[in-house]
Amino acid sequence: MQVRFLGTGSAMPTGERFQTGLLVEGEKPLLVDCGSGVLHGLARTDVGYEGVDTLLLTHHHLDHVSDIPVLMKARWLAGEESLTIYGPAGTEELIEGLLDTHEYMQDRLDLEIHELDPADGPFDIAGFEVDAMETRHSMHCLAYRFERGPGSPPFVFSGDSEAFEELIEFADGAAVLVHDCSFPDEVDVSNHPTPTSLGTALADADAEIGRVYLTHLYPHTEGRQEEMLDAIADAYDGDVRFARDGLSLDISGA
Repeated sequence: MQVRFLGTGSAMPTGERFQTGLLVEGEKPLLVDCGSGVLHGLARTDVGYEGVDTLLLTHHHLDHVSDIPVLMKARWLAGEESLTIYGPAGTEELIEGLLDTHEYMQDRLDLEIHELDPADGPFDIAGFEVDAMETRHSMHCLAYRFERGPGSPPFVFSGDSEAFEELIEFADGAAVLVHDCSFPDEVDVSNHPTPTSLGTALADADAEIGRVYLTHLYPHTEGRQEEMLDAIADAYDGDVRFARDGLSLDISGA
């Protein structure tokens, strides 16, 4: 399994990071979230937007969905004919609303939309076995655990969420956990973690995780990475690193 960070930023652009997007490659490529700039990141890969016919959404905030119409139009112009979209409840309404706004895109692609309920999992998505769980965010949001079969180390993406033990335990046994860490400690925020709250959750949870990558980074984190890592390390002694746009991970070799 290969994971490439297409966007590690947030709803406030910095010029250095696109908004949220991940390319997960196994049997076939899977795009996870599609925020602003993600399609540029995808175009820089060998897969390209032509090669991705499956999109999985964590939730419907703009910084996770704003490039969906761009993806649809680019695939249509490239001669592609279909797109399958998975996401939480409300995903069908979201896509219908986008197409109502951009009417000329109606019927340009053969769209297949699936809404996921964690209680119904695991799901077979683009050749991955995918489990989902509800996170703690300001709207309905799902974290995802990806596996490719026995002996293949899992990969887990938190989506947007406060840090809490059950979410860390959802990642037990994962080679890599990609977790939201939007702000440094002095920012008073809900619905996202700060380093201290994430470090505490990582330490208190009953889970073994190979490595943690921090993403969904607001401009407030610029120049603060070392102190953020130190704050996490005050509670948690595991391997924690910052993600960056374009970083590619070989999960099978993690």
